Amino acid sequence: MLRHIRLLALSILIFAFVALGHPQQRSIARPDGKPLTASTIDSTVTQLMQAAHITGAGIAILSHGEVAYLNAYGLRDTEKKFPLTPDSVMTAASLSKAAFATVVMHLVQTGILNLDKPIVEYLPKPLPEYPRYADLAGDDRYKKLTLRMLLSHSSGFPNWRAFEDDHKLKFHFDPGTRYAYSGEGIDLAQLVVETVTGESLTTLMQQQLFQPLHMDRTSMIWQPAFDSDYANGYDEYGRSLGPERRATPDAAGSMQTTLRDYSKLLSSVMHHLADKEKYTAEMLSPQIAINSAHEFPSLATDTTDANKKIALSYGIGWGLYTSPHGKAFFKEGHDEGWRNLALCFENGSGVLILTNSSNGEGIFKPLIDALLGPTAFPFEWENYTPYHQLPPLPKLKEHKNVSLTPEQLQRVAGRYKFPPDVILTVTVDNGRLFIQENDEAKQQLLADSPQDFYSTNSTDEYTFKPATGTAQVLILHLGDKDLELQRIP
Repeated sequence: MLRHIRLLALSILIFAFVALGHPQQRSIARPDGKPLTASTIDSTVTQLMQAAHITGAGIAILSHGEVAYLNAYGLRDTEKKFPLTPDSVMTAASLSKAAFATVVMHLVQTGILNLDKPIVEYLPKPLPEYPRYADLAGDDRYKKLTLRMLLSHSSGFPNWRAFEDDHKLKFHFDPGTRYAYSGEGIDLAQLVVETVTGESLTTLMQQQLFQPLHMDRTSMIWQPAFDSDYANGYDEYGRSLGPERRATPDAAGSMQTTLRDYSKLLSSVMHHLADKEKYTAEMLSPQIAINSAHEFPSLATDTTDANKKIALSYGIGWGLYTSPHGKAFFKEGHDEGWRNLALCFENGSGVLILTNSSNGEGIFKPLIDALLGPTAFPFEWENYTPYHQLPPLPKLKEHKNVSLTPEQLQRVAGRYKFPPDVILTVTVDNGRLFIQENDEAKQQLLADSPQDFYSTNSTDEYTFKPATGTAQVLILHLGDKDLELQRIP
């Protein structure tokens, strides 16, 4: 919620740090079999990064199911001029969902889970008796939900209830009847999986996936070992958002990983698919057809026939379509300061793009077109507008930076809650005001007035009410949306 911002162009100096040498290279080929050279990849990536103002990017190319090329470009820290490396820890964002789905399929394979068993049969009490799901009381459609529905984004839930008008979780259609991307659905699947296994998601993912694949610098939460090499995220204006030091695992987006590690996951999935492994094949089989005009807003009712020819659909945790090179599977990751994309084909070819820049999606289409050739990927459905077609960034608002007394700062300090579980903690430290969302990094706030504040590294703005006495309400201004949070003990 504190990562809704825009980014500034970076100095061309960052592109002097073109990865720390190439790995031992296998033969690199495009999906159509045409050869691809390291020099072509390097020149294409660096040119696009400069043009689109990308802070850092990691690129992995897969051929015949193996990682044939692995390289990182640009910076992981612009202030310290630290180069991004293939082992720099980066936020996976929604790439987490696909990794989680892969683990769920392992549990299905061993008989611990069943994709079609109503999830209520896995829980020790009715779903509305869990505080996070109390909003569903009175709507028995929750009894129809299965893991297949939750992981194929056909639950009927919004992406996030925070952006509903009443901020409550509700069904927008009968479960299983249409596609609508939903982080809420993935989080509910996490509750089920943790309940059944008796393990935290952090432990489960480590045991079932990261350790077997030697994904040694990957975790669902921040690890001390990551401090040796990690990337900051950067907004559209080039302002650092820092790393995401999550302390709580979230199947929808908390995973921290590296270019090297996530490419191992892709290679493993491709090998299992090539070997016709039953549960991988099921994971990558269409579960629900997609006829929405765009992926977001997730509940928009606009439809199109444009993607019928590529049979756009969703599997278990992965997007699917038919490409000129056979069946393809993909997953995108989108968080403030992080833009990622994994795209793989059944012939063993693929690409992984990780960026620590909110400008990252602007190079996805030109980069994939240049390196892989025609792929029929649904760029328009994804709203991946090439950087040169985007409108100019709006001018940043000018603020006053008013000096306040210690008493004026202390009156707004405290904890503010946005249902169901977002907590903004406002603190005073050495005469400076800071705000922190759950377990994300703190951000400093400066004052426009005794009740109006703004972030030093984002366009977020805050108003505390009432104007005098201890503040009871925090209003977070996000573009054209205002979110109201109430003070809590």
